[in-house]
Amino acid sequence: MIRIVLLSTVLALWPAPASAAGARPNILLILGDDMGWSDLGCYGSEIRTPNLDALSQGGLRFTQFYNCARCCPTRASLLTGLYPHQAGVGDMTNDRKLPGYRGRLQPNCVTLAQVLKSADYRTYMVGKWHLTGKPGPTERGFDEFYGMIEGFNSCFQENPFYTRRPNDRPRREYAADKFYSTDVFGDYALDFLADARKAGDKPFFLYLAFNAAHFPLHARKEDIARYKDVYAKGWDKLREERYARQKKMGLIDPRWPLTPRSGFETRRDFFRTGENPAWDTLDADRRADLARRMAVYAAMVDRMDRNIGRVLADLRAHGQLDNTLIFFLSDNGACAEWDPFGFDGGSGPKNILHTGADLERMGGPDSYHSYGSGWANACNTPFRLYKHWAHEGGISTPLIVHWPNGFKARGEMRKQVGHVIDIMATCVDVAGAEYPARIGENAITPAEGKSLTPAFADRPIERSFLAWEHEGNKAIRAGRWKAAATHQGRWELYDMEADRVEMHDLADKRQDAVKDLAAKWQIWAKRVHVLPNAPTEDKRR
Repeated sequence: MIRIVLLSTVLALWPAPASAAGARPNILLILGDDMGWSDLGCYGSEIRTPNLDALSQGGLRFTQFYNCARCCPTRASLLTGLYPHQAGVGDMTNDRKLPGYRGRLQPNCVTLAQVLKSADYRTYMVGKWHLTGKPGPTERGFDEFYGMIEGFNSCFQENPFYTRRPNDRPRREYAADKFYSTDVFGDYALDFLADARKAGDKPFFLYLAFNAAHFPLHARKEDIARYKDVYAKGWDKLREERYARQKKMGLIDPRWPLTPRSGFETRRDFFRTGENPAWDTLDADRRADLARRMAVYAAMVDRMDRNIGRVLADLRAHGQLDNTLIFFLSDNGACAEWDPFGFDGGSGPKNILHTGADLERMGGPDSYHSYGSGWANACNTPFRLYKHWAHEGGISTPLIVHWPNGFKARGEMRKQVGHVIDIMATCVDVAGAEYPARIGENAITPAEGKSLTPAFADRPIERSFLAWEHEGNKAIRAGRWKAAATHQGRWELYDMEADRVEMHDLADKRQDAVKDLAAKWQIWAKRVHVLPNAPTEDKRR
């Protein structure tokens, strides 16, 4: 009840809209980084996300929306409307000289920015690209770009990864102690919105891709302080609390149990395999270290939400909010890299136990941490497994859609199954754009997704199946049935209506269904260039 009152207060404080109904919408696509399915307040979290919660109260929450299990593949798929291998980014940014694994967007694909620009939209990007610098955002349809080309870097350091690509815009200058990437991305988003308004009646497309809450876990001291004591309870209690909220909200079927703690898996020969330990079995120093890591993570999400609030307030103040189609989602499930206790300094595997005064330095400019598989398991409540895997914990994302001029529903949920490939089709649909068959000499692969607009009116989205592959982890979902397998593992089978938490493997009982889905996956894998496959293990994120 308290949350509903707060959300209503946030919405009531925004002034009335001035957008003309029926005009082509502006489009704002917001992407979080490495966030779990349950990390927003409106998906069961204790993290303060009032602006995103308010968007969900004024729009829709999708409960069965999917990404591609990892950062680069999802970003390629989101921008092109293709499966990632079709766009050449089946893995990361290294070139394996195979059609599905070139590590960068290929000439056979077209981006949302290119399609919308051809429909007379102004196009802008702020944030994390992570699809290599050749071609970069401005070569792929964006009029202006500010952000990071690579996958991760200090949130407190502008160089070398934060690059400026605006036209003739004066560069924003930040004192060394004032730069924080999430805030800076908010600043440039506001600059680009101001620029778009100078273009007269042209609608805009803004892709706002935050690097929160990807490691290294960095946050302002005052934000960390907001969560100083929240996570002392540990991940077991946190999972129970989020699970209870999700059932109360109606996000999950109450028949689905809370999964046992997920395990973690070695990668190459220097990571361990085992189960996340019970919180109460850890000593006081380890619990304090881990609670601080999660507090920093929560602070990153909190600050991202506040910068989203700045953008929403700007749109509302200029009468543009109601005719702006807004999407918010995450690029993959929560990040377990690489064991229950996380890592320090680079990309693992080294873990340092921080104690005493050193705890207060965690999250600051001189630190470098991840939070590990124990907290990642909690962030994916109620699902199991994580980023990299094609089980629900790896591929499930929150999706909030807000567009008052486009649909009447307010505060409703949608159970229609969707995928990031659908964002292209939806934008083409609402913008009256045309997806091209060719660009110059290059034939463009037809888009794979379906428009989500029927779901806005709570109608079904017709499709035969969705499929996944990453690092040999794979899955296919057709209707209520999902087959999934870990790298070199056998196919498992789950009934997504009765058991979306994937606790009851029905493969032995329904071998006919497994055989059918496996055959469909194999045909799909050949068609979209999953096969021939490259070596499946790459520790770079």
